[in-house]
Amino acid sequence: MAQQHWFMWGIDIFSALFLVLFWLLLIAVVYMYIADKLQTKQAIRHNYPVVGRFRYLFEKQGEFFRQYFFSHDREELPFNRAERSWVYRAAKNVDRTIAFGSTQALDKPGTVMFMNSAFPISDHDQHKTVTVTVGPDCQHPYSTDKICHISAMSFGALSRPAVTALSHGAAIAGCWLNTGEGGLSPYHLKGHCDLVFQIGTAKYGVRNEQGHLDPQKLTDIAAHPEVKMFEIKISQGAKPGKGGILPAIKVTEEIAAIRGIPVGQDSISPNGHVEFTCVADIVDMINLVRDTTGKPTGIKAVLGDLSWVNDLCDEIERRGLQSAPDFFTLDSSDGGTGAAPQALMDNVGLPLKQSLPLLVDLLNERGLKQRIKIIATGKLVMPSYVAWALATGADFIASARGNMFALGCIQSLQCNKDTCPTGITTHNTRLQQGLDPKDKSARVANYNHFLHYDLTMIAHSCGVTDPRYLTRHHARIVQNTGVAVTLDKYYRHMQ
Repeated sequence: MAQQHWFMWGIDIFSALFLVLFWLLLIAVVYMYIADKLQTKQAIRHNYPVVGRFRYLFEKQGEFFRQYFFSHDREELPFNRAERSWVYRAAKNVDRTIAFGSTQALDKPGTVMFMNSAFPISDHDQHKTVTVTVGPDCQHPYSTDKICHISAMSFGALSRPAVTALSHGAAIAGCWLNTGEGGLSPYHLKGHCDLVFQIGTAKYGVRNEQGHLDPQKLTDIAAHPEVKMFEIKISQGAKPGKGGILPAIKVTEEIAAIRGIPVGQDSISPNGHVEFTCVADIVDMINLVRDTTGKPTGIKAVLGDLSWVNDLCDEIERRGLQSAPDFFTLDSSDGGTGAAPQALMDNVGLPLKQSLPLLVDLLNERGLKQRIKIIATGKLVMPSYVAWALATGADFIASARGNMFALGCIQSLQCNKDTCPTGITTHNTRLQQGLDPKDKSARVANYNHFLHYDLTMIAHSCGVTDPRYLTRHHARIVQNTGVAVTLDKYYRHMQ
């Protein structure tokens, strides 16, 4: 009897809850119906009250369903599932092999294929890595044998634990970390890795009250032994011709203090350096920064109009090789981690596949390629992409989004909304709790290790002992006709 009593009591409770939920749902539907009919901003909701709301729900969820259910391994943009999967496996140090054939379309125009040698280099032999020195005539030149590095990502665009993990991961991997234009934060310094300090158009961290370079602040930044080089950003791939954008929701008290800006307001950098009116001004700033800090100084830009690079070479010839930038970071036009207007991200500037051979050939023609090291950046997340950049003429590569994937990024495309579900690009402390810097720093280090490891494997297959020895003769690229030609022949027709 007692058991039957409890059963009947449970039925009563369930029935009561059902009735409550039913009436709540009915009230909600009535409320949405009235609200939809009264509003005039969205025609679909007005004409189809309640039901019309599903249109916006499905639109919002579309990215999720395309990513996980409908897109094939090689279809999705900006990074497809095959690319992300390789990075995840490398970062976790698990099996990176695949089976049953490649899913890549090998006859697709633009596909790069490396030419294996009949006499590959043994992977088991010890081969001395090639060390490259940037700014050999500087007071404090910088030398490294690492090819792959971490590209510019500001504290502010990235969260505290994300920057901390990158700093420790870079230190373990032995590569450099670019601070981005948001200034030098304590979290960049935590891992004691090599740092490249970026000077953006707003000059965060090294600016005076008028927004110009402050020599004393430059000296203070250079005093950190971790800071190895300085990079003057002229433009970036996500928004060429427009300054950095940090939404107000991300401008916390800490970030405002580091950057020297008001709390809770959009942080929008000028779209160009106020000091620059001609290439002579660019050379002046390069030499000012280098003379003040004693460290290698270069520039970063996404290429569009090439005439200014020719003019820059002319100015260097007039002043002498010592006036040249120590490096040129070449960005691709197809975006990055931060917020940017779609019109710029989609339609302005040249992608790296076109701009890199143009810049390399121009510097070679002007006799400046040995003096100015080229750092290529822009979607170079896979070993084969890095190998292409080296074969084309780059000296180093830097990747931002590859290392974000290593941190756990799932490409949710919410970098500009402060709602990043993995805690990487948000300052919501609840969301940041899932990002453990100790665990993620190991993954960043693993990713960079295996990026170099598989890159060296490609080089050995081509018969050279080091990836830096790859040339345009070691790779072919598929043309529109379906026939692959060597990179040197292909790029010769691009001029």
